[in-house]
Amino acid sequence: MSHARYPEWHAESAEALIAPIVANEPGPVLLCLQAVQAHFGYVPGDAVAMIAEACNVTRADVHGVFTFYGDLRDTAPPAVPVRLCAAEACQAVGGRELKAEWAKACGDDADLAALTGVDEPIFCLGNCALGPAALVDGELMGCADVARLKAAVTQAQSVGEGA
Repeated sequence: MSHARYPEWHAESAEALIAPIVANEPGPVLLCLQAVQAHFGYVPGDAVAMIAEACNVTRADVHGVFTFYGDLRDTAPPAVPVRLCAAEACQAVGGRELKAEWAKACGDDADLAALTGVDEPIFCLGNCALGPAALVDGELMGCADVARLKAAVTQAQSVGEGA
């Protein structure tokens, strides 16, 4: 599966991303991790050592920052990521049921599961009045249900293929 929205990992590109951050920002480890992820879609293992060296800290320090923040990832994201809100307000209006229904839909359709990846919960999208909420390919959805999620995935996939 192609992740065309993100370029392949290249150390030289990552070095070019982090050099100005290290030069201009105090305590730049998190900013460097975020820049690498924004560019490549994830933080490859090689980037940890590179960031440690550039920031003059240990790899353990960088790893600690990396593992502290749940939104940082060490694997490439799915082509169309789907994240369901797991906060209390969404749970109160059907979020748990939606999670179970989405898991069943992905279990029944291997292509859908491969396209959208493993459910990565997100806590509070600030859309509590329209729960359950979800993010489909970075786009906020209120009053989410399986049919609307599938339609949004299909739409995001067609936009990605046309790009």
